[in-house]
Amino acid sequence: MTVRSAMFTAALVGALSIGAATAAHADTGTDKKVLLKGSTTASYFWDDSSGRAGDTGLPASGKPMQKRLAASPSWPLMTEGYVVYKGKKMPFFVGDRGPGTPSSSGVMLDLDAKTFADLTGGRFNSSTLGVDGNGGEGHIKVDYIITKWGKGPGKKNYPVAYSTGAYARVDHNPAKPPQVAAPKAAPKPAPGANVPAVPVAGKKVAESSDALNGAAVGAGLAIIGGGVTVGRKLLLQR
Repeated sequence: MTVRSAMFTAALVGALSIGAATAAHADTGTDKKVLLKGSTTASYFWDDSSGRAGDTGLPASGKPMQKRLAASPSWPLMTEGYVVYKGKKMPFFVGDRGPGTPSSSGVMLDLDAKTFADLTGGRFNSSTLGVDGNGGEGHIKVDYIITKWGKGPGKKNYPVAYSTGAYARVDHNPAKPPQVAAPKAAPKPAPGANVPAVPVAGKKVAESSDALNGAAVGAGLAIIGGGVTVGRKLLLQR
């Protein structure tokens, strides 16, 4: 392969790679569907079956105690979602049951101590299994979003107190996902009315993309024509 042919191939491959990467990025979706959203008071716990801090043993799901493992008084085990507190978003999955008595007073979510520390600006104390350095915060108001329901027993809707026993009943009628209102169509102008020109969103991006593609093709043509040019100066001639 001549130097001219090799550089022409490289130019075309580069142009195609740019286009492919752009398309892949545009098609990638990272947001999960919202099944339920609300707010509640959250506490924290850390049950490692050591008997410290009054824990009652390993989590009910059989999963080891870990960061992002939360307890719910009524949601199915292995339900997934995330909480938001003062702009901070942290994911969780339901791996245990609780709070017990506090859930009757509106405390409907028990976050693991490490996640609670991250949300409140504190630090997890491995000796006491508590949270230090957050001003003594033990309960916080959080927004929650559920993105996946667990398959076992439990209420697939707004949480209820542990005393209701909802955690032991299979729920065949989960909450309907929140509806997102479609944007309203712009009113049609009256006949004969002057309609101002509306800039086309993304026009500059499209023009930049066209310019980039044109540059790649131009580079290929320059190579075919006998050399590579940058700033109208010939760099290579065969």
